[in-house]
Amino acid sequence: MADFHYDRDADGVAVISWDVPGRRMNIMSWDCLLELSEHFDRAIADERVKGIVLTSSKADFAGGMDLDVLANMRARGGGDAARRVFDGVMEFHRIFRKIELAGRDPKTGAGGKPVVAALPGTGVGIGYEIPISCHRIIAADNPKAVIGLPEIKVGLFPGAGGTTRLVRRLGVPNAAPLLLKGSTPGPDKALALGTIDEVVPAGDLMERAREWVLSAGPEDITKPWDRKGFRIPGGGAYDRKGYMNFVGASAMLSGETSGVYPAANALMSAIYEGVQVPFDTALTIEARWFSKVLLNPSSTNMIRTLFLDRKQLEKGARRSPEVPRRDMRKIGVVGAGMMGSGIALSAARAGLDVILLDRDIDTASRGRESAAAILRKDAARGKLTADKQAGILERIVAADTFESLNGTELVIEAVFEDPAVKRDVIHKIGQSVGPDCVIATNTSTLPVTGLAEAVRDAERFLGMHFFSPVHRMMLVEIIRGKRSGDAAVALALDFTSRIRKTPILVNDARFFYTNRCIIPYLNEGIRMVGEGVAPALIENSARHAGMPVGPLQLIDETSIDLALSIAKATRAALGDAYQDDDVDAVLATLAKAGRYGRKAKAGFYTYDKGGRRLGLWSGLNESWPGQSPPPQLVRDRLLYVQALEAVRAFEAGVLTDLREGDVGAVLGWGFAPWSGGPFSWLDIVTAERAVTECGTLEDRFGPRFKVPETLLRMAAAGTGFRDQ
Repeated sequence: MADFHYDRDADGVAVISWDVPGRRMNIMSWDCLLELSEHFDRAIADERVKGIVLTSSKADFAGGMDLDVLANMRARGGGDAARRVFDGVMEFHRIFRKIELAGRDPKTGAGGKPVVAALPGTGVGIGYEIPISCHRIIAADNPKAVIGLPEIKVGLFPGAGGTTRLVRRLGVPNAAPLLLKGSTPGPDKALALGTIDEVVPAGDLMERAREWVLSAGPEDITKPWDRKGFRIPGGGAYDRKGYMNFVGASAMLSGETSGVYPAANALMSAIYEGVQVPFDTALTIEARWFSKVLLNPSSTNMIRTLFLDRKQLEKGARRSPEVPRRDMRKIGVVGAGMMGSGIALSAARAGLDVILLDRDIDTASRGRESAAAILRKDAARGKLTADKQAGILERIVAADTFESLNGTELVIEAVFEDPAVKRDVIHKIGQSVGPDCVIATNTSTLPVTGLAEAVRDAERFLGMHFFSPVHRMMLVEIIRGKRSGDAAVALALDFTSRIRKTPILVNDARFFYTNRCIIPYLNEGIRMVGEGVAPALIENSARHAGMPVGPLQLIDETSIDLALSIAKATRAALGDAYQDDDVDAVLATLAKAGRYGRKAKAGFYTYDKGGRRLGLWSGLNESWPGQSPPPQLVRDRLLYVQALEAVRAFEAGVLTDLREGDVGAVLGWGFAPWSGGPFSWLDIVTAERAVTECGTLEDRFGPRFKVPETLLRMAAAGTGFRDQ
């Protein structure tokens, strides 16, 4: 089936309209690329065609490349994967260069036809690389649209000409931040940044596009970089001004990535080398760096985890096909605090009616107001209209009686993390809802099976661990208790999909999967403070390992008294097996000094009156003076202590799907996204090396670094987790 429609009107305007069958969003496949090339050949060769409009028949222009194509490039390369990938990328360059020249002689400048990209909505990734190859980009005034090059977020960089063209269009100081951050602004901001040329009312888009191609002259269809004497805006690599641009861009790169993302380093290399050579040579340089990145295990893992595996999980890979889907319309949320109001807002955004319940109507109303405050911020940023803001808020009803939950299909309990309080609330929910209503507890640490004792029918009870802040965090950890039924699990998965979050399904255990792995990371950082390791070394080593936040900062954010509370409950549960007394001693010292974290404006860090971090507390060095071990040793301790716990969770059956192990780690607590997650990271390290290094760590620091049997078997067999 055709991915494009071709039409030529009486005025000689050829319209090539993208419309991939069976997809909500246009996605570029290899066959799609070849078809696009054929349509441009046809339009360029047709003497009756005066100009070409490239647009979409869908609400958006394109959502980028089908990453399955890129993921398969390497696999199909056989013994010469690098050549296969490079040749494939150069084919993209050849076709987009053909669009750019549109029949014009590259040497004489003669001929050529005007080409305009008319974007009705979103155009990202290759959905922007194609338009930037056109002579003009006109976007509809669509508040939902975003435009740009977000490839860096999945371990790549724009490799189909986007890097080379954007730098020549905007200059290094303006293009580098957009490329390094993967920015995708709306049409108005894109126009202000210079990434597009024009914004028009949606109803005028095609008329304006036709008008432009019919009026365009020779200067309009010659890109600046194809004109004699072209210079990079803002200066090239060796101009005085341009040199300083690269110094600033390199500093930004280091600050944003700590040097651990191969794609970001390759991007800067492609920019630096590309501005020193003619345009077509720069495209070849871009293709070489892109090919190198695509063949890097980090890129492979990021694509697999953040796109392929995540997409499968969001589409219900873990959902039982035996359970029919229910048309959910109304849910309840009990507990109108930060978590409860965030869950209610996510559900209301998805079109569900929500009963937001708390002990009194004032408390419930404050929770609703918290949701309203987030909506107001979104409206102020132009992300939604006033009417939609009001419509979402109308779907949230504040309540103070359990009887108001009658008629709900799912109720999520989100009260204080205290077993007695939760059991009481869960029992009252169970008495107030119908027999088909699923009840979920939003808990981050408490075993679900124990809480299920508060309901008559444990088959319709399970855990749903949301992450804070709910409106930003994309992961939901669904916990199957020992008696949780398939229907309850399916409904929870469906709800998570409905609110556009990513689910992972784990079995019940203390701390489940995500907290089971993040707590050792926090504890290792605190333990090193107690050993006298310089706090700045701990935090910086975490960043250089790829963690988004150091363990001491993260403890401050979640609060030290909460950490002590969890430690107390864990000690009570484990008894003599508890091994973190040295960690508790450090936390107790800070608590005694009134340093409870950011909320107290005093913790491992110091803060100003507004709660802004000023720096690490000098009292840490005074209380625990000591040593500065090699940064690599600190990084190893911080990463291995998490990865080994992930393996133990897999061995224990808490985690049953490695896709969920990697996706959950990256989205849930930010495990070194450059690696693709703990299991993918261990595959990069190799099981053999991990066994050796962890053996050394165990000898020096104790049994928390003991190598799990699964890893030992893999080391002996020379296999990895993700190649099984």
